[in-house]
Amino acid sequence: MVMRMQGLVIVAVILAVSPGEPLFAQTATQVVQFQVNAINQIGVSGSPAPLVINSATAGSAPASVTAGGTSYAITTNETNKKITAAIDQSLPAGVLLEVSLAAPTGAASLGQVTLTTAPTDVVTGISATSGSSLAITYRLSATATVQMPTPATRTVTFTVVSGS
Repeated sequence: MVMRMQGLVIVAVILAVSPGEPLFAQTATQVVQFQVNAINQIGVSGSPAPLVINSATAGSAPASVTAGGTSYAITTNETNKKITAAIDQSLPAGVLLEVSLAAPTGAASLGQVTLTTAPTDVVTGISATSGSSLAITYRLSATATVQMPTPATRTVTFTVVSGS
């Protein structure tokens, strides 16, 4: 019986010394500040092949030419955005350069759009999206009166802006 009493005393002492929680627990807290600013990024990849008009059907304007092989990526966390396109300087009289951009999910491409020095809408209705490898296609046309034996270049600028 003494052994049994000693066993019960030992169990009682262990329970009294080992409570469910530590006696000297500490906690600390921090306040974390965060934000996500407006993001409107566009990037292009690849370079279009040279656009060279070198044929026509007798009695018709020279045949237009197209070049693909380039693409763009876009990321925006805002709503009601659009992409505009503009060239850095005017084209010679009788020359027409157009661009078409594939639209990211939920947006609308305006198809082949004539490029000028004024920003022109090419994709509209863009809202909170990210897309990549979206096709860009250029088309060059000229009237029969145009002759340009020396290549010319224009820089095309794509911009993400608020929609209207």
